[in-house]
Amino acid sequence: MIDLSLLPKKPGVYIMRDKTNFIIYIGKAKNISARVHQYFTKGELISRAWKIPLLIPLIAKIDYIVCASERDALLLENKLIKRYQPFFNTMLKDAKSYPYLKLTNEDFPRLVLTRQYKEDGSLYFGPYPKVALLNNLLRFLWKSKIISLRPCKWSFSLKKPLADKKINGCIYYHTGQCLAPCAKVENRPLYKKMVKQIKLFLEGNFSAFQKMLESEMNKASKNMAYEEAAKYRDLLASLDSMKERVKISEFKEEKLKTYIEASTKLQRLSEILGSKKPIRHIEAFDNSHLQGKQAVGGMVCFVDGQKYKAHYRRFKIKSALPETGGDDFLMMKECVMRRLKQLEKTPKQNHPDLFLIDGGKGQLHFALEAIKQRGFDIQVISLAKREEEIFTPNSSTSIKLEKSDPALRLIMEIRDEVHRFAITYHRLLRNKALLNKK
Repeated sequence: MIDLSLLPKKPGVYIMRDKTNFIIYIGKAKNISARVHQYFTKGELISRAWKIPLLIPLIAKIDYIVCASERDALLLENKLIKRYQPFFNTMLKDAKSYPYLKLTNEDFPRLVLTRQYKEDGSLYFGPYPKVALLNNLLRFLWKSKIISLRPCKWSFSLKKPLADKKINGCIYYHTGQCLAPCAKVENRPLYKKMVKQIKLFLEGNFSAFQKMLESEMNKASKNMAYEEAAKYRDLLASLDSMKERVKISEFKEEKLKTYIEASTKLQRLSEILGSKKPIRHIEAFDNSHLQGKQAVGGMVCFVDGQKYKAHYRRFKIKSALPETGGDDFLMMKECVMRRLKQLEKTPKQNHPDLFLIDGGKGQLHFALEAIKQRGFDIQVISLAKREEEIFTPNSSTSIKLEKSDPALRLIMEIRDEVHRFAITYHRLLRNKALLNKK
């Protein structure tokens, strides 16, 4: 039986497999957990004709890939469907691709929509799944003369000017709909400046333009010009669509397998630990010292099974340690306590789902003390190196898994990373101390 509670409430792609591990359906969602739950409701079974009743009995496993946004999920879904061609997917099996905005590599660039990305020196922005919204915005920018780049397809440059016959026959030149750099030499510096402004705009510098649209929308609304206000509202929606940063490049072919495997490991770990919610965000702790000297702690962070180095932390131990050596338990408590103090300043939704402690029952006990003292509700476990045993706070016995178990492989990888991180910091301080003695 599939435990749907282990799916994240995040945008992304879900991948349904049969008992032979064959992919039978790929979907995208703004909230993976909520969307997959819908498949198993009575209403969905009735409303979706033949597909859902036939699909549900075949599902043996569900993988997922968390994405930065719903737009990213849509693009990744498209990519995966084309690659795996699942039987139950019928909408995106064709060669459909999403368009880019291309700022051409010419002396007098043009801004065009294209579905082909080429290494031709041009600047590409996108891709943009919501093409209708994009077209509406571009049409408005053109009519408002905010973008007055040439729409013609004539090929000319500074060295090879456009023939007079073609200029005289150009409707855009005669009606003043573009800056006409082909004929008006005095407009060329202005054209160059506009190209730079458009580049900034397409890179995400929308604030000034957004304020203008909001002002016009409010003005139209006050004057009860509701159709005009709706037009500005739609343009703002188009702008929001363009604002989203596409991170689909993270999911390159060689990484897709890694992301999918990570979901298997995280679901397995959540299942073993009986977690109340899916484990996505894990922070691990370890200490390093040499007989109490240069005592340090390290913390590493993994999100969705991947390293998240922006959240890595190093701690110089401040606790008074015995002269004869260190105190691993006290050091662990200090590191966890200091991390919790940092987390108090961050929103609860950004808190980790699990603390992983490098050590046995002793280290786990002191870490748990710190969590209780700071009033946090964070699941915590420890992993002892010798037998790779997992200790939990509410059990006197350890959890022993096969070395091939996906959950154990994940926490061993994280434990090894935090050990590397802590010992590297210790060696750095030790080498500095040796240099200062010379």
